[in-house]
Amino acid sequence: MTTMIVIVFVLGYLAIATEHRIHINKAATALFIGVICWTLYMMSVDSITPDSSVPSWFTDKLGHHGSGVEHLNREYLVEGQLFHLLAEIAQILFFLMGAMTIVELVDAHEGFALITERIKTKKQVSLLWSVAWITFFASAVLDNLTTTIVMVSLLRKLVHETHLRRFYAGVVVIAANAGGAWSVIGDVTTTMLWVKNKIGTVETIGSLFLASVACLLVPLLVMSRGMKGDLPQGNAIQESKHMKNLEPWHQALFLALGIGSLLSVPVFKFFTHLPPFMGMILALSVVWMVSEIVKHTLDERTRTSTGVLAVLQRIDMSSILFFLGILLAVGALSATGLLGGLANWLTETIPSNSIIALLIGLLSAVVDNVPLVAAGIEMYQMPENHPFWMMLAYCAGTGGSCLIIGSAAGVAAMGLEHINFVWYLRKIAPWALLGYLAGFVVYWIQAKLTGQL
Repeated sequence: MTTMIVIVFVLGYLAIATEHRIHINKAATALFIGVICWTLYMMSVDSITPDSSVPSWFTDKLGHHGSGVEHLNREYLVEGQLFHLLAEIAQILFFLMGAMTIVELVDAHEGFALITERIKTKKQVSLLWSVAWITFFASAVLDNLTTTIVMVSLLRKLVHETHLRRFYAGVVVIAANAGGAWSVIGDVTTTMLWVKNKIGTVETIGSLFLASVACLLVPLLVMSRGMKGDLPQGNAIQESKHMKNLEPWHQALFLALGIGSLLSVPVFKFFTHLPPFMGMILALSVVWMVSEIVKHTLDERTRTSTGVLAVLQRIDMSSILFFLGILLAVGALSATGLLGGLANWLTETIPSNSIIALLIGLLSAVVDNVPLVAAGIEMYQMPENHPFWMMLAYCAGTGGSCLIIGSAAGVAAMGLEHINFVWYLRKIAPWALLGYLAGFVVYWIQAKLTGQL
């Protein structure tokens, strides 16, 4: 039956990777394989439960409640494995939903416009560097998907020539993924490692900041050499937006409140030792209450489009359900012992953890990095802030830049600017790969000098 579980997972993974060809939303596929994998596990739990044993703490619990032992494996599967997994998944999902809502509230009040409107340069190279570094640091606070959407929207106002704008959008993808890698709230995979206590907030910044800088700096240096002169003149793309009567103080308030609340989450965890999702829920509640107070200063039309209830409808629930399904599926592979066996095989075949992390990053350019990181978390039992977790955070976060379909940022840019897969492969991917490798080398050297490796 373990073979059937693997087959279902692999076929589902292929369906997720070819979502745009088969026209089936990846969230639906992920939910399907998540439930089917656990169903197959339940149907054969007596034969494939690792070591055919149940932890003593669980049998003691059943004994205290007078439960029989004839269905011990099934009860352990549900209460000891599935419910425990759901508690861990819920922490990630609540964290993401809170962060998405805060970002959408800032965007609804046009807070990001205060940043983007201050870019006035007309020089091609100056704009390239400005956009890249703004994206890099913004992505560390926001998620890389939202940052990409904001910056591509800015480019549609500043760069009128289509091919040049796509070139800038490619750089935005590299910058967004590099910026999200060194912050525990900047990329979903880094957040997953943080929530599971694999990496720490300060340690991640100290270990990965220079590597992430190199990941962006190397492509920038190479790509900017061929850019000269001013931006071509023309008509910018006009985007339809709701007319909002927002004052500058509305924008400033929600920009400061949004960024401040997101940055407060790691601080909350440090002082209270509560899980990160609790800090995110607290941050969301504060921003929500402020929006309820501020809405009385707005007219009816603006109030309708900036209210929390309207913003909640813009949350990407498809992504949330995708995470739920894929984490359930990966959890089933872990519960059956398959991932543990795979980890042992990889360790014997590829003795270097650095190479394993590097390959995972390159693989994330082809398949989604969320299940790859989820699998890595379940496969390896290493202490917090171990170099492998840091390398995994960097590689999974930045490796997706090597292909336009390799990250959420790339897919967003692809849709907004209609970027062709082959065009990105020729024009952007070689420099993205060069930056990825340069950042990895920088981390490796830094880890060697500090005695981490």
